[in-house]
Amino acid sequence: MPVQTIPARIRWAVDFMDVRPGDHILEVGCGPGAGAELICARLETGRLFAIDRSEAGVDRTKRRCAQFVAAGRLTVRQIDLATLRVPVKRLHKVFAFNVNLFWVREATEEIALLHERLLPGGAVFLFYESTHREQVPTIVENASRQLQKAGFRVSVVDQKTPAVIGLIAKK
Repeated sequence: MPVQTIPARIRWAVDFMDVRPGDHILEVGCGPGAGAELICARLETGRLFAIDRSEAGVDRTKRRCAQFVAAGRLTVRQIDLATLRVPVKRLHKVFAFNVNLFWVREATEEIALLHERLLPGGAVFLFYESTHREQVPTIVENASRQLQKAGFRVSVVDQKTPAVIGLIAKK
């Protein structure tokens, strides 16, 4: 299998999350598996549970990260967040990159599930590529409002290079 590059925006986001070896993490929208690859490389006793609504995304992540699946550090499932029953009793972190769910519509049930499954002090990290700067205020306003309504404390990081906007929602 050819070596697949990892976009700078994904590298920056995973670095920002400060993944610890024992973290239990949920990735929403794993897509091609770049985030999963970086996260799993940092885990030792921790686990990543990655989901995507797309069968193609799940297949790509499984192929790209086959060594982590085999090692028991990664589970990948095709499922929608709304119907997910998180296998890990408590999560340290939730990671999503360019998942529009949190800002384009009401996601009350999905966000409530995340709040319920996060450990105290845990965080949801929502990252968006921000090359279209005119969208940033809407993304921040809509996602922040929903996260705060669920009981999260929200902070925003606006990274210029790479162009990423991040919402960090702490429990």
